[in-house]
Amino acid sequence: MHQTGRALARELPELTLRGVILGGLITLLFTAANVYLGLRVGLTFATSIPAAVISMAVLRFFANSNILENNIVQTVASAAGTLAAIIFVLPGLVIIGWWQGFPYWVTAGVTAVGGILGVMFSVPLRRALVVDTDLPYPEGRAAAEVLKVGAEARDGGDENNLGLRMIIMSSTAAALFTLIAKTRLVVEEAATYFRVGAGATGISGGLSFALVGAGHLVGLSVGMAMLAGLVIGWWIALPLLTASVPGAAEDVALTTFGADVRFLGAGVIAVAAIWTLLKIIGPIVGGIRSAMAASRRRADGGTILPLGERDLPIGIVGGVILVALLPIAFLLWQFIADGPLAADAVPLILGSLVFVLIAGIVIASVCGYMAGLIGASNSPISGIGILAILAATMLLALGFGGGGDPAGKEAMIAYALFATAIVFGIATISNDNLQDLKTGQLVGATPWRQQVALVIGVGFGSLVIPPVLDLLNAAYGFAGAPGAGPAALPAPQAALISALAKGVLGGDLNWKMIGIGAAVGVVMVIADTLLGRAGKLRLPPLGVGIGIYLPMSATLPVVIGSVIGWLYDKRAARTANPEFTKRMGVLMATGLIVGESLFSVLFAGVVYGTGSGTPFALVGDSFAPFALVGGTIAFLAVLGFLYRRTMRLAA
Repeated sequence: MHQTGRALARELPELTLRGVILGGLITLLFTAANVYLGLRVGLTFATSIPAAVISMAVLRFFANSNILENNIVQTVASAAGTLAAIIFVLPGLVIIGWWQGFPYWVTAGVTAVGGILGVMFSVPLRRALVVDTDLPYPEGRAAAEVLKVGAEARDGGDENNLGLRMIIMSSTAAALFTLIAKTRLVVEEAATYFRVGAGATGISGGLSFALVGAGHLVGLSVGMAMLAGLVIGWWIALPLLTASVPGAAEDVALTTFGADVRFLGAGVIAVAAIWTLLKIIGPIVGGIRSAMAASRRRADGGTILPLGERDLPIGIVGGVILVALLPIAFLLWQFIADGPLAADAVPLILGSLVFVLIAGIVIASVCGYMAGLIGASNSPISGIGILAILAATMLLALGFGGGGDPAGKEAMIAYALFATAIVFGIATISNDNLQDLKTGQLVGATPWRQQVALVIGVGFGSLVIPPVLDLLNAAYGFAGAPGAGPAALPAPQAALISALAKGVLGGDLNWKMIGIGAAVGVVMVIADTLLGRAGKLRLPPLGVGIGIYLPMSATLPVVIGSVIGWLYDKRAARTANPEFTKRMGVLMATGLIVGESLFSVLFAGVVYGTGSGTPFALVGDSFAPFALVGGTIAFLAVLGFLYRRTMRLAA
């Protein structure tokens, strides 16, 4: 396989202009969808496989297209789609009231430099974590299999065309249903709150194809972990915390959830992230040492590396890292100039550059390993963000006293978020690009060309993300931000990270609930470990933490989607071509996310343009009972049709 791959790398076009352009166009779709989904539910989806399918369906019309060129397309689109996870931090600046929108070039600059550093930091890790390793890289291997199937498909790719049909079919259905929901003829979300003894809780859920599709993609293990978190947060912790608290059940439940339960979830997420870090430090250090030793042996012997093993030269990597520090320093200076922190600009910026370098190296290693272990989609990136903001704010509190007066504290909180956004860009890309490099290794790609494609993907994503963020902020706003309305997007990770920054520097962090959450996290780590040893269904602690932290309306559809996806896969296993049937299910679920998300972005434009939050409304509140019953029936009917149709066409 490796010899064939090296021969292909010499003979076939790989990093082509048309591949880069196609990857950029796919980026426009998937990045916008990921930004919306991440702000809605705190999850993003892997774009490699759907991008590869679309690429193969399009490039098959060119006589000299090939597997390596398709790999470049999915690499560009994957990097840009993954970079959308920057939304887990940057909206925090709007939530705390420091920004009213997203300045285009500042937002693009922060996103770009963080992403490029993510690529550079992980280049030296490729041999340690991709080549000389037994890490499974589930998504990287799956993408490679899709590319191979496409290259071998009869008559140039009939199976790829079916995959593209799956995406289009489910995207259209999801978009049309979301359009109908905007007319209020069907509900988007329903909730009821009630007393349980002396306490209060509730049940809520949404008719969201995007969330069901996300549940299919994350799988049953993560889905059940989120269900466990939902039970702990809503049906155990909330009734206990609200016992004998006076007031209407809805007001009491929602207030307590935001003030206490979410910090319980934050404690679980933090422990999950730390546990993952402790598990992987040893293998990462060992892998880096072996890679450095191998490099020294090659240098001493003067060996010319085969094409399939050539990374970007380490001199270029080091030079890019050093050059990237200049725009970072400029962005940081621009952020604090003429503000309360201007007098401390030099030590703040120098300290931040050191923090970015050290934290970036550690985070690139951790995230790369996590992606190889459990896949980029399931990696606890938000947990890494939590640890980064805690480290940044504690260092600022120790070094600068937390900002002094109220204006200084507010500026320090904003500065911590801004600096953490750069580090988070490193995390998101390093979480993704080793997965892509594994795909490339399996299909015989040239590593340095893929690494260039990753940088190009970062560029595309950096240009797309700011206007999408600005549009969604103008149309919906973010929960917790000044003037946010009832339709505001939850932006769960950004809200949590900004709350942690405010709590550390303001001295009023809810340490009690975080501590209880940490204890729950320890219990979940032990439980997950024991389940793994017994060969039972795992309950990833991060999934439990997210289930506690997110509103039930966002969590419950994901749980349902994970069960539906599991049932679909069980039935697919009994077909003549089980792997292909499962893959078509993945593409159909991806389409559910893309369709609803892209329509929601377009709808945000309509809201912004008309100034009305309900521009398509045809009925009033009195129709709500009919919209709930009729909408639920219609939602289930469409979902059943899509899954049956996918199974019938793929099997």
